[in-house]
Amino acid sequence: MRQRVEISVEDGTTMPAYCARPDGAFAPVGVVVAHELFGVNPDIRSVVDEIAAAGHVVLAPEFYHRDAEAGRYLSRDDAGRDEGFALLHKMTRAGAVADVRAAVSVLADRYAVREAAIVGFSAGGHLAYLAAATLPIARAAILYGGWLPSTDIPLSQPEPTLDLTPGISGELLFIVGGDDFLIGSDQVDKISAALRLAEVRHEMVIYPGVQHAFFWPDTPAFDRDARDDATRKILALLAR
Repeated sequence: MRQRVEISVEDGTTMPAYCARPDGAFAPVGVVVAHELFGVNPDIRSVVDEIAAAGHVVLAPEFYHRDAEAGRYLSRDDAGRDEGFALLHKMTRAGAVADVRAAVSVLADRYAVREAAIVGFSAGGHLAYLAAATLPIARAAILYGGWLPSTDIPLSQPEPTLDLTPGISGELLFIVGGDDFLIGSDQVDKISAALRLAEVRHEMVIYPGVQHAFFWPDTPAFDRDARDDATRKILALLAR
């Protein structure tokens, strides 16, 4: 079953979300999918549908809801990228955490799931890491989440989001391409070191020769083998 839902956030705003769930019984782990720069586009909805087909209730909130028209997503071109960065820089850490908290509450209250998980892509990967470090998230899959060691975006301010790693209580999967232009080997090393130091249960997956945004078909960076393997790992994490 697929539908659009509206989620009340603690700051008084209303956040639209795309929701998919099995027609029958579903798994006790509910999932939030955090979109990349371009919003809840057909690619993100396809991921939601795929995870729902594996038995989960899934929500993909529109995290730009305070500043963008409901239901709108951005084109994968320079204009869309520029607008996406403008919207990303209007987001705040407090607002993002409140949004995920509200989505998790809907999963628990409306669908009675016992645990919450989050899957995030690129900017949404950063948001997912932040959520895992600040909320009771049982499982988090971070796909090429950027800016974690820096303060270059408001989500990573006042201190770098990576500094919040000791707050992660659940299990974390970090997936990145070896040729990712946004997340170099130095960042990967810092993320890995922070997770080890905080004794977070985690797995780091690096696909040699694979680029940023490899997950999406019909894009230059798409890598079928990496996407298929990443999907298997994500679904296995959610099933645990």
